[in-house]
Amino acid sequence: MPSIVANELELIDRYWRAANFISVGQIYLMDNPLLKEALAAEHVKPRLLGHWGTTPGLNFLYVHLNRVIKQRDLDVLYICGPGHGGPAMVANTYLEGTYSEVYPDISRDEAGLKKLFRQFSFPGGIPSHVAPETPGSIHEGGELGYALVHAFGAAFDNPNLLVACVVGDGEAETGPLAAAWHSNKFLNPQSDGAVLPILHLNGYKIANPTILARMDDAELTKLFEGYGYEPVFVGGSDPITMHKQMAETMDLVLDRVRAIQDAARAQTWSGERPRWPMIVLRSPKGWTGPKDVDGKKVEDFWRSHQVPVSNARGDAAHRRILEGWMKSYRPEELFAEDGSLLPELAALAPTGTKRMGATPYANGGLLKRDLALPDWKNHAVEVAAPGQSMGEATRRMGQYLRDVITLNADNFRIVGPDETASNRLDAVFEVTNRVWMEAIQPYDVELAHEGRVMEVLSEHLCQGWLEGYLLTGRHGLFSCYEAFIHIVDSMVNQHAKWLKTSAELPWRKPIASLNYLLTSHVWRQDHNGFSHQDPGFADFVANKKADTVRLYFPPDANTLLWVTDHCLRTYNRINVITAGKQPAPQWLTADEAEAHCRAGAGVWEWASSSSTSQEPDLVMACCGDVPTLETLAAVTILGKALPDLKIRVVNVVDLMTLQSHTEHPHGFTDEAFDALFTKDRPVIFAYHGYPYLIHRLTYRRTNHRNFHVHGFREEGTTTTPFDMAVMNELDRFHLVLAALKRLPAFGERAATLETTLRSKLEEHWAYVCEHGEDMPEILNWRWSATS
Repeated sequence: MPSIVANELELIDRYWRAANFISVGQIYLMDNPLLKEALAAEHVKPRLLGHWGTTPGLNFLYVHLNRVIKQRDLDVLYICGPGHGGPAMVANTYLEGTYSEVYPDISRDEAGLKKLFRQFSFPGGIPSHVAPETPGSIHEGGELGYALVHAFGAAFDNPNLLVACVVGDGEAETGPLAAAWHSNKFLNPQSDGAVLPILHLNGYKIANPTILARMDDAELTKLFEGYGYEPVFVGGSDPITMHKQMAETMDLVLDRVRAIQDAARAQTWSGERPRWPMIVLRSPKGWTGPKDVDGKKVEDFWRSHQVPVSNARGDAAHRRILEGWMKSYRPEELFAEDGSLLPELAALAPTGTKRMGATPYANGGLLKRDLALPDWKNHAVEVAAPGQSMGEATRRMGQYLRDVITLNADNFRIVGPDETASNRLDAVFEVTNRVWMEAIQPYDVELAHEGRVMEVLSEHLCQGWLEGYLLTGRHGLFSCYEAFIHIVDSMVNQHAKWLKTSAELPWRKPIASLNYLLTSHVWRQDHNGFSHQDPGFADFVANKKADTVRLYFPPDANTLLWVTDHCLRTYNRINVITAGKQPAPQWLTADEAEAHCRAGAGVWEWASSSSTSQEPDLVMACCGDVPTLETLAAVTILGKALPDLKIRVVNVVDLMTLQSHTEHPHGFTDEAFDALFTKDRPVIFAYHGYPYLIHRLTYRRTNHRNFHVHGFREEGTTTTPFDMAVMNELDRFHLVLAALKRLPAFGERAATLETTLRSKLEEHWAYVCEHGEDMPEILNWRWSATS
């Protein structure tokens, strides 16, 4: 590529100054946007919010990326890792014209500048972070640590995309970001795009130095070469010198990226993992801002992190500093009299969808293709009679996912922490491999440079990859042990907020849902013990907006198949499916499963001694595979001992049906809820997770006072599967005991049964302590109407 010339450097510098001017104006001003009159107190916002320190570096990188986009006709997605970089992203998307196209009331003139400045961190305006409202963004800046993993997720299966990912040096101190450097071991240069990490070292966090910025270049080189990168350094403070350095460096690293991709896409590529380039940018924090304020160092120090001049409205001296600062950018050389960007500067920005604010990769719904899905019933379990056959639910799901992968070769990925086969999804390996760019040994199993399965022992990377993949228009599934999905609680929280806000923006198109399979769950982690026993992710997810979250607890293979198929068809949702992988009774035929799942919850008449037209004496409700098993076993005990007891069995697949329809789209009306659970009869509810969630969801229902919920009580250890249920009083014996307490009319017969059950519990404990496994009557139990 030709070298950059002096005139081009001068134009780039002016464009950068325009971005800096607009960034400062957003933080401080609500009027007088071009400083055509002396700055007065009333021109300054009463509350100064936002962050300046990282902003000039982000502006610097944006204008240099604009240059190479135009020169090389690139598609570039800009991911802004520094969390408080909102002013920069808004400024640059405004300068390139995207912002005014998305928000026509923010015009490209003086009136538009005034609105742009006023709205920033202002009531009724926009956030100070890079957010869904910001064109060109897929990355919420409110929480640090996820920029790089999002960047790689965006690059997978996007061979023509360059993701420029700016990593702040504060962000680089987080665990997820430190792990994310290893994503290069999963990036295939043949079929994926490229990620250009740009480590932005400006030296300081809120009130302290940053670790990486205090390391010298030699040590940083060793660190990043160890990660598998080829670092190139740019540093200094003189703008023109820095522009020249950065322009030359951009050309150097992009030539290197192109060479890697050309070599890999040639027929002669041997499959070796490339050493991708990265940029390390050292620039002063708060670059081009006030050197000092009130006698204290500001530029190139942590005091420039937020608002360097803190009292520009109330203090005339501070106001003079602010005015001098903004005039140092020489706005008369940047903007015409009407406030529009001068034509020679506007010409520096790319056009159309080449603009980073307008790239469709940052609005993934524009690119989203619906999945081609197989008929899930082709994988259904034959159920001749309820509970008579055994099956592994997730194994059938794996067969279904195998067909999904076959039909969607470049549009669907499964991520998980080394557990795809463990979670019985191994049928997918009949048609794909685990993607792996490190060395592959002859004895390795299902490792290849191409693969639809991504496994790494970091839930953060799995979550971030999948988020980046979804946000750029594709589909996927995250399979995880139930207890350890909590590791990404905070990431899920940010994604839920992104979805909630995006749904309110008409220009953001819906993306595919974030789908989870949680298996190896609390009730079958008896071998791993207490550390692996935690069903609380459902409680966390239930806190999110009702339009966003769904919680499914399919009791068998056929219901799991329907739920999986349904979730893969949805968009803008977080779907959490909890299902066991161990052999378990199969209850419903494919047609019965479909009808039951569509309803979300319903009466299992074949298990009930009271028809739906009769008022029962007792409702036995269940949600989850093990709770369903134990509930039905409890029903058989009650049926034998108290044959005249009228029992209704209710099974819940879609947990959110328990909420009112006024609070959740899947919620039942009060009439529908009462038709299932009655208005006044005792309800013994066996639930997969913490009992309190059921009470939260049902507390407004007419019969809530009669709900008695059994679930995980934070009791766990290494023991037998049934003993886990006993420890938490979710087992059949405790469920019957709970029912008997609410059936005073059965008097002596109930007392006799209670004595028998307590003896059974003692017998159980003695047996497992002696034999190390559950009693034969537990292991061999099968449902029948007369069992």
